[in-house]
Amino acid sequence: MRYLISGGGTGGHIFPAVSIANALQELDPEAEILFIGALGRMEMERVPQAGYKIIGLPVRGFNRAQPWKNVSVLIDLAKSIRQVKKIIRDFKPNVGVGVGGYASGAAMWAAANMGIPILLQEQNGFAGVTNKLLKDKASKICVAYPGMERFFPADKIILTGNPVRQNLTEGKKNKDDKRKNLLIIGGSLGARTINEAVMAALPDLAKAGIRVVWQTGKIYYEKCLERVNALKNEGINMDSIECLDFLSDMPDRYAQADLVISRAGASSISEICLLGKPAILVPSPNVAEDHQTHNAMALVNREAAVLVKDCEAAEQLIPAALKLINDTERLKTLHTNVLKLAEKDSAKRIAEEVIALARKER
Repeated sequence: MRYLISGGGTGGHIFPAVSIANALQELDPEAEILFIGALGRMEMERVPQAGYKIIGLPVRGFNRAQPWKNVSVLIDLAKSIRQVKKIIRDFKPNVGVGVGGYASGAAMWAAANMGIPILLQEQNGFAGVTNKLLKDKASKICVAYPGMERFFPADKIILTGNPVRQNLTEGKKNKDDKRKNLLIIGGSLGARTINEAVMAALPDLAKAGIRVVWQTGKIYYEKCLERVNALKNEGINMDSIECLDFLSDMPDRYAQADLVISRAGASSISEICLLGKPAILVPSPNVAEDHQTHNAMALVNREAAVLVKDCEAAEQLIPAALKLINDTERLKTLHTNVLKLAEKDSAKRIAEEVIALARKER
């Protein structure tokens, strides 16, 4: 069987794509897998690192602010579709898998028009533009949230959840430390608003009697560490606060956390659900169609998480966290409710649907 996988632009698209590819290889060891991405985007580096071949297209996103600049974008889109058609004729895939992003639109549109069945994977609670445009051409659409019938035909939807990183459930707790543990996740680059809120409240966190693991992201690490050291020099005991740019041991960090502060990206929320972690979500305002607020509200409406708006984080985030982490009953409620939303073995379940489509096509 030959599988064509396309999408990218952000880690939120790339990680599910690679996870689905890994699951396909596990279920079908003789599978041939080819990725299609967008030139200059993150997938062109990350996919080869994961061991897969990728071909880049000159496709780009539309300029919504300056529509007159889109002539060249349309020319590149036409080039990309012609290139995909040649790739399909050469590779002869049994199925196409689209995970969202610029390249996915061109690749899956061309595949469907050439008679290749396609499966879409939608990570967010508010469907992305690409997947909405492709909904009528798709054979199956795997989603992470209930209620996606408002975007896609109900008979095509399969609730699978989002793939999460491997070994996430194998973390170990530190049994010697009885303090409550607050895990603050800023992402690989960092979240400015979250980091600024933490920096402003470091004295309060230091005397709260809890342990804080603060992942700042690469961009903000030096500035955050400077603030920690400055407070140390003022005589404040900062031993309970661990400031890191990157967490290489996420399974253990999650296992030890009593409360998580995080952005509301699809992958982060899927991890929080799978592990049943009480969380305060701070949706990023800098994402298309405010996806992260929709993701967060899917949990908040089920009393499975707490939301603090990005514009209110400076004043409200840390006070809300310190109040919540000491409210044992509320933590239990959030844990119980968020665990109900977990979807296990998502990558494998999506891969099984892809293989079923391939067999049907063959």
